[in-house]
Amino acid sequence: MSTSKTIVWFRQDLRISDNPALSEAAENGSIIPVYILDDENAGERKMGAASRVWLHHSLQKLNDALDGNLVLAKGDASQIIPELIKKTGANAVYWNRCYEPWRIDRDKKIKEQLEADGIEAKSFNGSLLWEPWNTLKDDGTPYKVFTPFYKKGCLNAEAPREPLSAPSSLSFEKTDSLKLDELDLLPHDREGNWDGEMVKEWTIGEDGAHARLKEFLNDGGIDDYKEGRNMPAQTNVSRLSPHLHWGEVSPNQVWYAAIGKNDPHEKNTAHFLSELGWREFSYSLLYHFPDLHWKNMQEKFDDFPWSDEDSEALEAWQNGQTGYPIVDAGMRELYATGYMHNRVRMIVGSFLVKHLLIHWHKGEAWFWNCLVDADAASNTASWQWIAGSGADAAPYFRIFNPITQGEKFDKEGEYIRKWVPELYDIPNKYLNRPWEAPDNVLEYAKVTLGETYPKPIIEHFEARDRALEAFQSIKKAA
Repeated sequence: MSTSKTIVWFRQDLRISDNPALSEAAENGSIIPVYILDDENAGERKMGAASRVWLHHSLQKLNDALDGNLVLAKGDASQIIPELIKKTGANAVYWNRCYEPWRIDRDKKIKEQLEADGIEAKSFNGSLLWEPWNTLKDDGTPYKVFTPFYKKGCLNAEAPREPLSAPSSLSFEKTDSLKLDELDLLPHDREGNWDGEMVKEWTIGEDGAHARLKEFLNDGGIDDYKEGRNMPAQTNVSRLSPHLHWGEVSPNQVWYAAIGKNDPHEKNTAHFLSELGWREFSYSLLYHFPDLHWKNMQEKFDDFPWSDEDSEALEAWQNGQTGYPIVDAGMRELYATGYMHNRVRMIVGSFLVKHLLIHWHKGEAWFWNCLVDADAASNTASWQWIAGSGADAAPYFRIFNPITQGEKFDKEGEYIRKWVPELYDIPNKYLNRPWEAPDNVLEYAKVTLGETYPKPIIEHFEARDRALEAFQSIKKAA
C-alpha cells in the first residue's frame, strides 16, 4: 500500500458502501473526508429549505459512520480544497461526479488547477447506472424520447457495475472542521416546528435508505408496483427518491437488490427498473441540455400566454387551498413531509400550468424549496414534461381533471382524508366535489364552503377551455 493522503470530497454520495471515490482512496492510504457547502458557486440553484434540513441530518449520520472524522466547510470549493491540501499535505483529491451544470463547470476548473499544481484529481461515477455520454443514439446525439433511450440507450449498453462493499478499514488524517450547526442548514423560524415534524416522516441516512429499500422489496411494496404506484394511499411506491438524491443508497444497489429479489422481466419489477431509467433519462437531458431548468425544450412555449400575475391563485395552490381536494391533499403532503406521491405530483403540476396558466418555473421553484428530493434533473425534467414544453412531454391538451383523478386513484378517500381532514366526514360520493354535496351532507360533516374549506378557485371545464385556447394560440403562431 502506498502512503497517499487523499481528500475524499463528499457531495451527493453521503454513504460508505458502494462509494467508488472512497473505496479507491482507502486502498491507496489515509483519507481526509470532507463536505463543502458551496452556495457561492450554486448561486440561484442553491438548495431549498427542505433539502437543507435533510442534508443536516444526513451529514450527521455520515459523520457517525466516519467515526467523527468528517471535515465540514462552507464557501467556494475552488478556494477551500487548495487550503485543505496545504493544511493536510494531501497529494490527491477524489470525488464522485455530479451533473448539474454549475457543478460541472466548477469541478472542471478545480480539476485543471489541481493537476497544474501536481495534485492527482480523479472523479468517479457513483450516482448513475449509465453515464450520459454512454447512452447516445447511433448518430452520437442524445435521445429526447424516453422509450428508445431506455430500451436502446440503456438496456443495450453495458450492464451497470455491481455495487462495491464498504471499505474494510479507513485510516483518517485529522484537520480542523466547522461544527455541523455552523453550516446553518436548519431554519431559524421554528414556528410550528415544521422541520422537526418533517424529519419524523423519514429515517435519514445510509442505514435508513437500506432499511427502506429492504422494506419495499420484502414487504410487498413491489408486488403490485405497476398498478399500485398510482394509488397515493397504498404502499406501492418505494419512497427512495430522497435517499437516491443524496446518495445514501446508490442506483446500482437499488438495481441489483431489485433483480436479486425478482425476475427483472416480471411486470412489476420491470416497471420499477424503468422508473430508475426515468431518473437516468432526466440526468441525460440535464447533461446534454444544461439550460433545461429555465429554457423550454419546445421553443413554441416561449410565446405561451401565462397568467403569472395571478399571485392569489399561486398562493392558494402553494397552501393547498384550491378547493380541489386531491390537489390540496398533495400540496399539504408536500409541505408537511417534503415529499409528494408521484401520481399526485402530476395532478398538482397539471393544475398549476393548465388550470391556472401559471408558468412551470413557479411550480419548479416551489418544489425546489419544499422537496427533500429536490433533484435538479428530475424536478426540472418533470415540470417540463407536465407543462408540455419538454422532451417526450405530455401533450398540453391532455389536461388532468382533478375531480376524476381523485375518484379514480383515491377511491376510498384515504389519502384526501389524511391531508384534508376538514373533509373527513364527507361521503366518498362528494369527497372530490364537495360543492355538489347537499346542504344536509355538508352540515353533518361540519363543512362550510368558503369558510372551513374553500370553494374551487376556478371551475374545471372553464379552466380546460381556457387552457386549450391558450395552446391553440401558440400552435397558430408556430
